[in-house]
Amino acid sequence: MEIRKLLVANRGEIALRVFRTCRELGIRTVAVAAPDDRGSLHARSADETVEITSYLHSEEHIRAAKETGADAIHPGYGFLAENPEFAAAVEAAELAFVGPTAEALRLGGDKLEAKRIAEDVGVPVVPTGDPDEIGYPVIAKAAAGGGGRGMRVVREAAELDDALAAARHEAKAAFGDDRIFFERYVERPRHVEIQLLADGQGAVVALGERECSIQRRHQKVLEESPSPALDPALRTAMSEAAVRFAKAIGYRSAGTAEFLLVGRDFYLLELNGRIQVEHPVTELVTGVDLVAEQLRIASGGPLDSSYNLLLSGHAVEVRLYAEDPRSFLPQTGRIERLRLPHGIRVDAGVEEGDEVGVAYDPMIAKLIAHGPTRDEALARLRDALAETEVAGVTTNLPFLRWLVSHPAVLEGRTTTAFLTDYPPLSEPPLRLPQGPWDGAWRLNLPSPLPQSPPDVDAAAHAGQTGDGAERSALTAPMPGTVIRVLAKAGERVAHRQPLLVLEAMKMETPLVSPFDAVVKAVHVAEGDRVAGGALLVELEE
Repeated sequence: MEIRKLLVANRGEIALRVFRTCRELGIRTVAVAAPDDRGSLHARSADETVEITSYLHSEEHIRAAKETGADAIHPGYGFLAENPEFAAAVEAAELAFVGPTAEALRLGGDKLEAKRIAEDVGVPVVPTGDPDEIGYPVIAKAAAGGGGRGMRVVREAAELDDALAAARHEAKAAFGDDRIFFERYVERPRHVEIQLLADGQGAVVALGERECSIQRRHQKVLEESPSPALDPALRTAMSEAAVRFAKAIGYRSAGTAEFLLVGRDFYLLELNGRIQVEHPVTELVTGVDLVAEQLRIASGGPLDSSYNLLLSGHAVEVRLYAEDPRSFLPQTGRIERLRLPHGIRVDAGVEEGDEVGVAYDPMIAKLIAHGPTRDEALARLRDALAETEVAGVTTNLPFLRWLVSHPAVLEGRTTTAFLTDYPPLSEPPLRLPQGPWDGAWRLNLPSPLPQSPPDVDAAAHAGQTGDGAERSALTAPMPGTVIRVLAKAGERVAHRQPLLVLEAMKMETPLVSPFDAVVKAVHVAEGDRVAGGALLVELEE
């Protein structure tokens, strides 16, 4: 079928990205907007806009598509993008779903089933099972989802019950499914992913890899292609494994096979059944418009035989967020000035004058630089970040400038523990470890403990005194919603005991007691929305 009009069941940067390709292809566009998002940039940028009650309600997107005469729905990423029921409902409504089939989403999205399939086709996976059997440290993972939701690292048996309860709660809230499994926690690996395209007729192609090791709270902050850790032989082996898995589940559309890499050993984590936030780096080194390919496949077309499988140059992406540059706590406010760089690719989700609120992801833009070499791509990105200006809301711009100048990043020697080894905005080391012990020996270092992000405690605890009895006012380090209250007035609490959990921008942040204390008063209840700096709990020694 020919797609003449497309509804994008998403918002922000990814909606605008899809609209751009649609304009180039002559496809009319439909935006949807929730009541609290009607003034957003994506809602101002489509040919038509329909108000819906929520981005999470599949029936609302289908209603909007039918009302506007759309032929197809593109889910973007997040929200309903990997929901098999949504994919099935779209096709049942006789609309084209620009993504995988519902069955492929079910098989690939259930991590336990995906592991079984991977093993059947010879793709290596990390051992799973009972923590006492596979050995600590382990990581608790949501069986039904990804993106860092429902994940907790557990170093020892004493932490297991609390971690399991937290992971289940977060998984239920994020995916409507609280199933949790345990996997051996691989210490300080690299995170490398393979970009796939499949036509649903048995043809699958790998379009190179992306290095995504630098992360905070299981969320990526810098991505590049190709990976500095891969040589041609390893790239071929990982690509072939990714293709085997995609074929085994009958995959269709764009997708990403994510792997942990330790030395030359790699293990499949999951297959993300959607376009990835970091897809632009692949587009820049291959010359392939992945959204255009998604649309062609959804129209029934086969894979293009002319894909460039030889990567050209190097591309690096960073994500500019409205968040504290040290703690990564989300921030809100009106963007009073926004100067984005020229000379590189910029995928923005907001304009000057727009409001960054508490309800949605706080990403402002993605900045992606391409060059003939890795060094030149990074240099262009450094220059672009120096040119960038944002006023009116706190951003991670100082962190990004620090990051792309860090010697470990420049040398391409980073792991998923980078921000544990080198805290944000810390002084870079005078020299990095060298010699034969560099690399594998680092795997024996302790893994990062499950904890609040950096400086959450400092941001949350105020007014401590030393007049014979310590007192502390626990305040909200950022705007958010109180989703759990774990303490009550008169209760004695221990140092670092969680007192409540605050959710903002889809992230849960536990707030803990700064010392052994008695709860003097609790000023909030579950479900309350609070502003940054709001008084939450009072403590006294």
